[in-house]
Amino acid sequence: MTLHRFFVSAGDASGERFPLPASIARQVRTVLRLGDGDRIVLLTGDGSEARCRIVGADCVVEERRPSAAEPSHRLTVVQALLKGDGLAEVVQRGTEVGVWAFRLAVTERCVARELSPRRLERLRTIAREAAEQSERGAVPAVHAPVPLEELLRPDAVLLFARAAAEPRLGELEPPATIVVGPEGGFTPAEVARARAAGVAVAGLGPRILRSQTVAPVAAAVILSRTGDFA
Repeated sequence: MTLHRFFVSAGDASGERFPLPASIARQVRTVLRLGDGDRIVLLTGDGSEARCRIVGADCVVEERRPSAAEPSHRLTVVQALLKGDGLAEVVQRGTEVGVWAFRLAVTERCVARELSPRRLERLRTIAREAAEQSERGAVPAVHAPVPLEELLRPDAVLLFARAAAEPRLGELEPPATIVVGPEGGFTPAEVARARAAGVAVAGLGPRILRSQTVAPVAAAVILSRTGDFA
């Protein structure tokens, strides 16, 4: 039988017996029609999980343990704003692969220049739902967009499709952060500023990927090398 997984706040799942958290009560009772004796898994976002049995209006903890599916390598994706549903795809697929956090950036070639609070909240919901589906132990943070220059750090690798003379991503030590451009890529000036900030630049190989494909694929490459994926 499928064990349904839900992210809840830490305060809603403390102790060994507590009321079914209000944030998930409708889904548990009405949508999934779970009741006495059924089991669920509650996650508080700290990398651990509580396996619980429903007893009346309460949850009784049967076991608490670390989540086996949470990557040890914490990878942040800096993603330029994308038009349409591109960001939703990046967040969903990246979360499934194991990305720790998403930081959104405004770059010179971004078609989309801003993100409404409603769309940002939707991306955070997508991250939570993808984390539940993929049995993550934490929900990746999705940060509001800022100018690219604010996110350039020496521990990052900027992925530049036309950097033919640069090393490929798989040839570098697994970075803590990858920086991915918009539909039109980065400008030469942006690449130069990234280098000046100590950011490494890596090529993506002979094929040109769609902007929303780059981050999940690059994350899979990195987390495979650290033993956290495939």
